[in-house]
Amino acid sequence: MSTTLFTPCSLRTLTAPNRIWMAAMCQYSAAPDGDAVGVPTDWHFAHLAARATGGTGLIITEATAVSPEGRITPYDLGIWNDAQVTAFRRITAFLKAQGTVPVIQLAHAGRKASTERTWVDRGRALAPDEAHGWTPVAPSAIPFTSTRTRPDELTVDQIRGIAGQFAEAARRALDAGFQAIEIHGAHGYLIHQFLSPHSNHRTDAYGGSFEGRIRFALEVVDAVRSEWPEELPVLFRVSATDWLTENPEDGREGWTSEDTVRLAKELQAHGVDLMDVSTGGLVPDARIEAGPDYQVPFAEAVRNGTGMPVAAVGQITDPVQAQDILASGRADAVLLGRELLRNPYWARQAAAALGGQVSSPDQYHLA
Repeated sequence: MSTTLFTPCSLRTLTAPNRIWMAAMCQYSAAPDGDAVGVPTDWHFAHLAARATGGTGLIITEATAVSPEGRITPYDLGIWNDAQVTAFRRITAFLKAQGTVPVIQLAHAGRKASTERTWVDRGRALAPDEAHGWTPVAPSAIPFTSTRTRPDELTVDQIRGIAGQFAEAARRALDAGFQAIEIHGAHGYLIHQFLSPHSNHRTDAYGGSFEGRIRFALEVVDAVRSEWPEELPVLFRVSATDWLTENPEDGREGWTSEDTVRLAKELQAHGVDLMDVSTGGLVPDARIEAGPDYQVPFAEAVRNGTGMPVAAVGQITDPVQAQDILASGRADAVLLGRELLRNPYWARQAAAALGGQVSSPDQYHLA
């Protein structure tokens, strides 16, 4: 597979026109209640459409909850009802018209649920008896921080029910016009909470050993694949490490990069086509010094250890840097986040700087 920035990237029968992709970034801009709860708005349309007209080859929506309880905040997007599906169709149709692949990120926040928006009271927890608040759920009854609501520990029937919600969300995503699904297994959300021994203290079939802790992730993938067309890809976002074992002064046990490669092999066997490799998010006080390319080695390790395609993310801001990551074989695509917030036309400017080409709307072909 060629790894230059402006060449197409194919997964199953789907082809993205280039390897400049947009990472999921929460906007916290949907209605918190009423008939429009979880429904994408004009803000979401404008936000995503701008990056599509800017030449981005594949766009992943923000974390989209598979149930009301799976939202991070009351203002998150959802895909559990028909009103949400209808509103998403306008967005997916526009993105496809620009030659951009629309991808939905399916998520359940687990113990990180029921908080304010990040710019309101620093994203404080919403108590269950507070307006728009609810009691989160988790693999184990361990709160994310001392100021967060203690989550209810999920029963086995509830765990299986959530896997079913992912399946139903996949069916609705197809109806909404999405061409790929990304399952959110990173950043301390529910699937990641099952994966890590730091947050999963269960002693049943969903905890304990590595095989037990990855069981829920595999069941979610199987559930999504049961409703998603064989010819279309499924992506999986993972936090390659909790940043605990890398710190010699931190004796806490966590999810490791070696675990991630082992998981990737299992996910590949269950029908996952690409790993979106990020880090962190499970433990609020785990700290690292983040420099350029700091997460790329984890993506490279998955690619080398499994042979499956990977996308790299994190502090990728410069076109030459992005091109080098791909040309050196460390990843198959780059995911940009904050840089695309700063500059929706990054792909177009990168093409001009490096002598590449990205699609351009007819309306921009001025004499």
